[in-house]
Amino acid sequence: MDFFYVKALHIIFVVTWFAGLFYIGRLFIYHVEAEKKDEPAKSILQTQYKLMSKRLWYIITWPSLFLASFFAFWMLWKNPYYLEMPWMHVKLSFVLALYFYHGFCHKIYSELQNDKIRYTSTKLRIFNEAPTIILFAVVFLVVLKDTINWIWGVVGIILFGVLLMMGIRLYKKIRAKKSWDKYEQELIDEDKN
Repeated sequence: MDFFYVKALHIIFVVTWFAGLFYIGRLFIYHVEAEKKDEPAKSILQTQYKLMSKRLWYIITWPSLFLASFFAFWMLWKNPYYLEMPWMHVKLSFVLALYFYHGFCHKIYSELQNDKIRYTSTKLRIFNEAPTIILFAVVFLVVLKDTINWIWGVVGIILFGVLLMMGIRLYKKIRAKKSWDKYEQELIDEDKN
């Protein structure tokens, strides 16, 4: 098979792998937030999130990981000189981090399937930003390739991560304020009645 077909297939399965990782994180958050709902909404929502997570995890995310990896190894086998390039070493380090992230997602997935909730939705929101940072880092490394630019790219990724964390904290404060305002309004409405 021509190198460019293999490369195209690798990119396609990397995209579907990331799509699965991004969405599974959101499903984890929704599942945890459903814990605060009253019955029967809680049971209905959590049952639905379990089903959606199972389908996403085993039909899209795991197969995409294997296929993206297969085509990556194929490209490296056909072009071993890539392994001599410093940017590739850094890229493969980020890919290794993504494998660990995927493994940890599988642990969370298994716990939620067994009704074990160990993380808050805020912690899961922060955790869910890791693949975004890895994606930015890998794309910059692959596109820029030279030493100085990828170093600046990684520094930019770290700054981007800090901005994401600040954004999550701000979102949490805004959400808490809206909940408090809604609660105050309910009290005012009760007093009027």
